[in-house]
Amino acid sequence: MENIPLISICIVSYQTRTFLNQCLQSIYSHPFQRAFVLIVSDNGSQDGTSELLQNAFPQVKLIQNSHNLGYTAAMNQALRKAQGDYLVQLNPDTEVKEDAFDILADFLETHPEVGICGPKVLNPDGSLQRSCRRGESTPLAVIAHFSGLDRLFPNHPRLAQYWMSYRGEDEIHEVAGVSGSCMMIRREVVERIGYLDERFFAYQEDADYCFRARQAGWKVMYVPTAKILHYGGVGGSHVEPYRSIVEWHRSYWKYYRKNLAHHYPPWFNALYYGMMGIKLGTALALQFLNLGRFSKRKLKNPSSL
Repeated sequence: MENIPLISICIVSYQTRTFLNQCLQSIYSHPFQRAFVLIVSDNGSQDGTSELLQNAFPQVKLIQNSHNLGYTAAMNQALRKAQGDYLVQLNPDTEVKEDAFDILADFLETHPEVGICGPKVLNPDGSLQRSCRRGESTPLAVIAHFSGLDRLFPNHPRLAQYWMSYRGEDEIHEVAGVSGSCMMIRREVVERIGYLDERFFAYQEDADYCFRARQAGWKVMYVPTAKILHYGGVGGSHVEPYRSIVEWHRSYWKYYRKNLAHHYPPWFNALYYGMMGIKLGTALALQFLNLGRFSKRKLKNPSSL
């Protein structure tokens, strides 16, 4: 048992060779206080990802899928092979800052009531990536966010619940969910509630998992003393932008139906589902006009940032 690594870092890749290379370099460039293993589940990339791992990172355990299984199923593959006390979900388009994983593991060791924790996630310009700490995605929170009310009232606990802007970004605090771009999970959580729900092809699987952990009595915490950089919106999102838009909206619909809809009357749910459909149509139209979330733009090489 003493040879079992304490931390398993699990990554899903799909057409992200350049970013994955930068991510792995950032991990191996920092000394770890704890032993760790790295597991990459690749969804049939055709960009030389497997060759990169075989030649430059032979110590990485590679799961090679023949096609795109989606994020959730591929991450579960890696999590099932994970060893040790702490399991990390990490996106390939990230750079790990210094001792981020040791800080998160230390936090879990000293806070046994916490089942999941996440770091402060930074944009390439050094600003906070606000999705790394989230309140519950209730209809009020979602409507306030997408209508801009949370920007008008950033200190209002209910209207600004979506990204919790009323809490200091350098303050350790409890949240409803942390970002799947980087989250550390206590093994006991997996043993109690299982793995990610594969009904979510991609998106919202992290929110759902945090919800299930909270329902089982664990706390979810934002720990900004640990930091990572996340480029975001690369790989599958840019390879298949329309599918990404559809899957995001489909996943939120599934999340709402599964976890929140029973709190509201049928007439409200019908109205809310209609609003989701309108938002989906708007997002697809904006993408067609090259004005949307996955608009075509040149991504800088991460090594040049």
